[in-house]
Amino acid sequence: MAMRRTAVNPWAWSATLGYHQGELVSGHTRTLYCAGQTAVDGEGRPRHAGDLAAQVALSLDNLSAVLDEADMTLAHLVRLIVYTTDVDALFRHYGVLAARLGAAGVAPATTVLGVTRLALPDLAVELEGTAVA
Repeated sequence: MAMRRTAVNPWAWSATLGYHQGELVSGHTRTLYCAGQTAVDGEGRPRHAGDLAAQVALSLDNLSAVLDEADMTLAHLVRLIVYTTDVDALFRHYGVLAARLGAAGVAPATTVLGVTRLALPDLAVELEGTAVA
């Protein structure tokens, strides 16, 4: 049986913002739980201190790399948790995230959480995802 995704939206407003309240997944055979991905290079060094848009983009690149290792793409993402040290700044740059997810044709169930800090002081955003195939 092929994987089937059904958006669960008791209210229409969230879909206009690029995410669903829930994603009902049936027929899938693999689930990938991704650790939080941040704006670090291949050696684990933080990049783009003070540039939240660039950190979001690199965090998405890193999340995509994890998905790729499992033969998945952003299109397989059904759940996304966004941790940030500055919620207001994140929403000013949310288009970076929304554009990439939109290009992948996906609107995963998403939660945004403001946190005091992340693992490394220069990091301002972390993306944690769940993907199914």
